Amino acid sequence: MADLKTLLPELQNALERRQLDAANDLLSKAKRALLIQNALIPTPTTPPQLVVLARQVLELGALASIRQTDAQTFTRYYQQLQPFYDLERHVGGPNQPKAKVDVSTSQRSKITGLYLLLLLSSGDSANFHTVLEGLVEEASLKDARVEDDAYIKYPVDLERNLMEGSYDKVWRETKSERVPDEDFGLFSNVLIGTIRSEIGDCSEKAYPSLPISNAKNLLFLESEGAVIEFAEQRGWILRDGRIYFPVEPESAIRSEKDILLASGTVIENTLGYARELETIV
Repeated sequence: MADLKTLLPELQNALERRQLDAANDLLSKAKRALLIQNALIPTPTTPPQLVVLARQVLELGALASIRQTDAQTFTRYYQQLQPFYDLERHVGGPNQPKAKVDVSTSQRSKITGLYLLLLLSSGDSANFHTVLEGLVEEASLKDARVEDDAYIKYPVDLERNLMEGSYDKVWRETKSERVPDEDFGLFSNVLIGTIRSEIGDCSEKAYPSLPISNAKNLLFLESEGAVIEFAEQRGWILRDGRIYFPVEPESAIRSEKDILLASGTVIENTLGYARELETIV
């Protein structure tokens, strides 16, 4: 346990300084120490102080994986943390006994919020709602709401906007001061990339062509140069300041009068294909 107490401050310092190679080395040493003490999974006989140290190591590992843009490793850390979070799941609820494990340093809400954002950015709606329903039930037992936690509120609000097709709101949320922590920036950017790709797919089906200037707003891109780069990646044709989409035989008879353009703001309910999913209130 003494080794862990020494390693944790070093690991925290390495992460704060973005020294990720050093953090990875320290994480390996810390997890070996936990393995030797049989503390990677808590049991009723695991000393409470060791449970806290183990949880902190795994949480720092999860954050290190986020900062290395490694979603797969982050997911593994999230799963490893669940037995530790189960110990604190009902702390503070009515008629609950006093916690045997100190939860004051827990980063559970942040790690969970990041996991929800990962699920959202990867389009895993089923698991997103499964996790969220558990959080809603837990909060209700404490006479609270999930939206009271800023880390959970952020992905919940984004998901609601996505279901409404309000992609402009999603974009504004990811660029505003309401982003609860810089570690949320990675998955926010991934989410915007996913939305941009979906808008591109739908644009190909809805329009024969669009002016590059309007496509910039529609795709949430910062410049016309970025639009050109995006268009080239998708194999769109660029000519005379317009983007021409591939024409499918059945949709070849379309006229310019049918085209609705975005000017300064995104088309309301972008291209008319808002997702019809149930909203969790």
